[in-house]
Amino acid sequence: MSSQTKNAALTTALAFHYQMLIGLEKCFSLQEGESVWFEKDGDVSLVGDDFVKASQTEVKDYATPLTDHHENLWNTLKNWLDPKFKHANYGALVLHTTQVFGATTRLKDWNAQLPEQRLKTLQEIYDERTTDELDAEKPKKIVKLQKTVMGFDSNSLLQIVTKVVLFTEADDVDSLLNNILAKLVGIPKSNHRGYLQGLVGFVYDHASKQSWEVKQAGFVEKCEELTAIFCKKEFTFPPFIGHEASDIEVKEYQDKLFVQKINEIKHDAVIPDAIGNWIELQNSLFEQLDEYPLYAEKTKLYQKKIVKLFNLSYSTAQLELADPLKDSKVLYNRTISEPPLNLGNYPAPIEYKNGLIHDAMDDEEQSLKWMIEQ
Repeated sequence: MSSQTKNAALTTALAFHYQMLIGLEKCFSLQEGESVWFEKDGDVSLVGDDFVKASQTEVKDYATPLTDHHENLWNTLKNWLDPKFKHANYGALVLHTTQVFGATTRLKDWNAQLPEQRLKTLQEIYDERTTDELDAEKPKKIVKLQKTVMGFDSNSLLQIVTKVVLFTEADDVDSLLNNILAKLVGIPKSNHRGYLQGLVGFVYDHASKQSWEVKQAGFVEKCEELTAIFCKKEFTFPPFIGHEASDIEVKEYQDKLFVQKINEIKHDAVIPDAIGNWIELQNSLFEQLDEYPLYAEKTKLYQKKIVKLFNLSYSTAQLELADPLKDSKVLYNRTISEPPLNLGNYPAPIEYKNGLIHDAMDDEEQSLKWMIEQ
């Protein structure tokens, strides 16, 4: 696959994602019984029982200005004039574009003009075309679009231009995301990313081969669910499922210091669980959670506490030492099976606690070990 093809596919994907974000923002203004549709009659449609409030929006992201002869407007008008498009279902037809108006365009006052004035503006622009341009064997794309649009009867044109709204200088993706995040009232900034990802996933999950609709009731329910999760200022633990390392993972980490210390007491049977707990801990620290700074800070303090407890247990085991190998295994079993201390107001997963013990064992500077020595 050529890089050009890859770039084209990426551009299309990003444009589609931008379109989805426009629809997501509209979801926040939905009233009871209303829905946002994607790819129903165009890019984004807001529909409900009242057609006057319904709108169909074409989302365009262009770097070049919106001028009299820019294909963006004319191609959009052509689509709305298509007999297959049921414009009667909508009270507004919105061209949502990132473009600024061109310096000399006659479209600047479009939204303030009466329908007859809008039609006159289009006619004046079209009248600038020369006979040679209009009759060319292979006319330019923009000329073909203009001929198609102005070929409709005035009544059809008036019905469409009456509803057309030009929304120019629309926000780019970053600004759009900031607008959406600004609606997350009561959600700590550290949780904005997780909340937004939840909403984006929710919208994409509603796409099927038959339709793509987000209903007001479902959207409100999802927002309530996400708010219950992300309104908390304290972190919740990432999932710890008690991962048991595979044979490949055991082989990969067999030279880790904490594994060598288990081998030292000849307790091979516990190694898969030990490596699994250690891997889960490392993954939780590398995930960059929304509450990551708080999680990392509290984890560091929590590890200090359990290391202190371990040192006390190790000291007691030294006093009671009878059989070094056997007693070392007993120390390991008791330490690993011991219920974890709470972390603030939260019960810590035992896999989290054990992962931290193995992480401390892996630290050469702490000089911890399972083998009990006098």
